[in-house]
Amino acid sequence: MNREIISTSRAPGAIGSYSQAVKVGDVVYLSGQIPLDPETMELVEAGIEAQIERVFDNLSAVAEAAGGSLANIVKLNVFLTDLTHFPIVNEVMARYFSEPYPARAAIGVAELPKGAQVEMDAILHLGA
Repeated sequence: MNREIISTSRAPGAIGSYSQAVKVGDVVYLSGQIPLDPETMELVEAGIEAQIERVFDNLSAVAEAAGGSLANIVKLNVFLTDLTHFPIVNEVMARYFSEPYPARAAIGVAELPKGAQVEMDAILHLGA
């Protein structure tokens, strides 16, 4: 298997034993992103909307480092500590994506790393 590790300083560095993304052929597997500012590695504290925006910005930076963009996402997983924030995810997502939208799952979880309220991971397809 020929795989390439994707890394960028425009997104938070890994806080564990994982890569920001792994590219296999024309598919890229993006690790989960929480709302960390890549410069300070501190959690964005301005509320859930700002946290969701930071996560999309982080995913976008990794997607671009892999040679793609958010438009290449075919599967998006959203993890929320409070599912009542799901409408805000939809609202913010509409600013970052256009149709056709990726497949998506939203999962309620008890907690996330560093006290984040949201985490997302994704799969990109870079082929034609």
